[in-house]
Amino acid sequence: MVDTSHVRASLQAIASRPEHADTAATAIQRWLTEADFLPWRPLLQSLVDAESWDLLLDSFYRVLPFGTGGRRGPVGLGPNRMNPWALGTSVQGNIEFMRDRFGAAAPLSVVIASDVRVFRDLRGAFPRGVDNPLLGMTSVDLACQAAAIYAANGVDVHMLDPEGGKFLATPQLSFLIRRLGCQGGLNVSASHNHPDDNGGKFYTEQGAQEVPPHDERMVDKVQAVDSVPSTSWSDALASGRVHFLADEHHEAYLADVSRVLRGRERGAKVVFTNLHGVGDGAAGAALERAGFDVHYVPEQRAHDGLFPGVKFRAPNPEYPTAFEPAVALARRIGADLVLATDPDADRIGAMVPDPRDLDAPYRFLTGNELSALIAAARFQGAPPGKIGIKTEVTTQLFTRVVQAAGGQAVSHLLVGCKYIAGVMRDLETTGRSGDVTGGLDDVLIGTEESHGFLLSTNIRDKDSAAPALVLAELASERKAAGSSLLAALEELYRAHGAVANVQMPLVMAGAVGRQRIEAIQDGMRAQPPSSIGGRAVTAFHDRRDPDGIFGPILSGTDRASRDVLVFELGPDHRLVIRPSGTEPKTKIYAEAVVPAGEDLAASLAEADRQAVALASDFVSQALALIGLALPPAGLNCSPLLGVEERMDFATKVLPEAARRAGAGEALGPWLAERLGGGDALGLTAPGLAWWIERGEGSTLPPSARAALAQAWGLPG
Repeated sequence: MVDTSHVRASLQAIASRPEHADTAATAIQRWLTEADFLPWRPLLQSLVDAESWDLLLDSFYRVLPFGTGGRRGPVGLGPNRMNPWALGTSVQGNIEFMRDRFGAAAPLSVVIASDVRVFRDLRGAFPRGVDNPLLGMTSVDLACQAAAIYAANGVDVHMLDPEGGKFLATPQLSFLIRRLGCQGGLNVSASHNHPDDNGGKFYTEQGAQEVPPHDERMVDKVQAVDSVPSTSWSDALASGRVHFLADEHHEAYLADVSRVLRGRERGAKVVFTNLHGVGDGAAGAALERAGFDVHYVPEQRAHDGLFPGVKFRAPNPEYPTAFEPAVALARRIGADLVLATDPDADRIGAMVPDPRDLDAPYRFLTGNELSALIAAARFQGAPPGKIGIKTEVTTQLFTRVVQAAGGQAVSHLLVGCKYIAGVMRDLETTGRSGDVTGGLDDVLIGTEESHGFLLSTNIRDKDSAAPALVLAELASERKAAGSSLLAALEELYRAHGAVANVQMPLVMAGAVGRQRIEAIQDGMRAQPPSSIGGRAVTAFHDRRDPDGIFGPILSGTDRASRDVLVFELGPDHRLVIRPSGTEPKTKIYAEAVVPAGEDLAASLAEADRQAVALASDFVSQALALIGLALPPAGLNCSPLLGVEERMDFATKVLPEAARRAGAGEALGPWLAERLGGGDALGLTAPGLAWWIERGEGSTLPPSARAALAQAWGLPG
């Protein structure tokens, strides 16, 4: 028996909010006593016996919420973790939501997709030697569980045969919901998150994720679920309600995305990597089908949810580190374009040749730069009045490109492609969205800075295949003309201004981290700074303001989505802060625009310097609200690290490493013990480089600096 009073008292000792400790203690007691949780009892008991109070508090103090990408988080025990209980109650709530929406007697059907994930507890959250039923659990396993629950509730399911070795990408799921006339869909995926994470993204009959206030109705349905029908995959198959998808649907998807192609130029040599995810069946297949010369990256080709061939196991095309094997291949074969997709293939990243940089001959393109390039290609030769859509945190360069081409721009949306899909739905049904008028066929592009694109109106979530085709065709056209994609981007900067967009995310995990994120938002909202980076704040916008552009708060989910603060610093500089809806971090976006002079490189460097200065100062002001300070060396570490890890590196690891290096001591064994070596060295290396070049480390003797650089694997 568990001493519940001891559990409650231990949780209260570390919780900053008493109600969190009470909620967690009650939930732990339920998981230890009720029959539904019997398989998890030994593992949970081992955590209680080990007094893993931080983990237990964070796992049980709340129900894992829905964010901009659905319900997503670390696999584990408790209502604030992804596990069969969390997915099962979500599915049951989704069924009740659909019945409420379409009628109790209406026939219902869904499409289910899943990615390549498998839980191996790489973070070491659970004790070894204890039976752990979570180990080895895959996204496919969870998809089959979901299918069984749908079938047991009389809902038909369309999915790929789980034994077939093939996967559906997020855009294919969205496309098939509409093609098959289904009432909803589910993708079991954590997108680009850490391998230990998983999640479930639920879709409506539009092939999109629901927007406020309707999404709160589903949240309410999920929270009201007390139990889930006990059923099995074999029972689901026997029911006749599980239908395996035929190849014709894949062919229809490829035909749909190929409509973005304008001509017949296919001369670009393309290196493509699916980063171990399902993108080879989406963007990769589309590129091959269109006739491009596609070269896959062998180290990252296999479907593997541990992402072994991706640096830091971070399979995100927003990170240049994910491209390292692809760039090595590109250099060997002289590729004209390098493309990457994330594990569920709803994001696209790119690198392009830069012959002027002999040390780094391939240049990474940010999501904002891709947005401008693809918009320019889509609007080239288009009649006036066509429509481009972006989220508020996406670059203003996109808006300038669209408007210069005679198009209409929707530029103020909240983060999440579901809001772009909402504009599409408005245009489809009413011919208007805000100040923009037109029909669905007038939409040429929807985009968000996190490398997300909607180019087909038959797909209402992010798609990697269509933008991959646009970029490959544009690279081919430029190559045939003796030019390049980089030159096309520079032409946009010359025409519309040197624009720099910088993002500085702050990772703060766990219940304490969530409270810190909320405290920063509350503090900034209550007393907005009057200046940032030496520039006066000329306007402040709280997107929760009922008198603002979004009007009154529609629901609790609307309130959460609108936790966005915007600071204008004159006409050409701005800063935005918001909590992530899918990861334990707050996101800070800074934008600076300067005139494009004759020396474009210098203009871009100045814009970037100004944007970095804005973001850096704002980070300092934000952390000061919660009593923290992040030295520059920590600020320059990889954003994959948590704030406290970056602080520890800057304030403790660096001074001690410098002392040891100055004394001629070997750093390797100490670093291996202190940081753990491997990924930790790589994640902190940028901070060390800054410290040696521009910080206190620049005053060290050359021998000490060389020893530090060697220990971290930096050039001497």
